[in-house]
Amino acid sequence: MDKYYYGYEEFLQDIRSLHKQIREYQPDTLLAIARGGLTMGHFLANAMDTRRLFALNSIHYEGNRKLDTLEIFNIPDLSDAKKVLLLDDIADSGETLLAVLHRLEELYPEVEFKVATLFYKPDSLIQPDFMIKEAPAWIDFFWEIDPL
Repeated sequence: MDKYYYGYEEFLQDIRSLHKQIREYQPDTLLAIARGGLTMGHFLANAMDTRRLFALNSIHYEGNRKLDTLEIFNIPDLSDAKKVLLLDDIADSGETLLAVLHRLEELYPEVEFKVATLFYKPDSLIQPDFMIKEAPAWIDFFWEIDPL
């Protein structure tokens, strides 16, 4: 399997570009999908000078193996939000993002949701509203590899 190492310096450049893209949207809340969206969420919350950063959990992969099930849990209370930006590292198959988005829209129909990712695949079931680049191969993100 071809792998692409995504390092900190590239991330820093990309997160700055993503921040420029999302400023026009002006979300009042950032919602990171754990674990892939957590690093993005931390950096963007600091860049936007907001403490309205929340996370939810979803499990659809174990390592690089896609599981047959998709779990979504620890959904925060977003009843006071107006515009929420959902964050994940990649729109791969899109199954996770689509399922999370549908669940959130069911729970909070009055809230506007948009999606931001660093990477996307053209054949993903959902194309993010904000994205940086097409995934060249399986991506080893620095936050998954370097701490080990």
